[in-house]
Amino acid sequence: MEAQAIIITLILGAIAGWLGSQLFQGSGLGLIGNIIVGILGGFVGYWLFGLLHISLGGGWIGYILTAGIGACILLAVLNLIIPRRI
Repeated sequence: MEAQAIIITLILGAIAGWLGSQLFQGSGLGLIGNIIVGILGGFVGYWLFGLLHISLGGGWIGYILTAGIGACILLAVLNLIIPRRI
């Protein structure tokens, strides 16, 4: 993977993770947490939408929307597994 592709993946992952945390009303995970949740959310979103034969479009916007929804799903599962401390 080229350096430019890695940087773009990290930036889009951070945007998708931030979007997921905003939509899910989760607590802030920080930059690294948002990147990880966004990238993993991208895998979850593409896997789930592939099963359901749903496409949100191509390009960066389609990736961010798919990864953002996947991040919301991932955050919901994580909150079920690891309860929040108040």
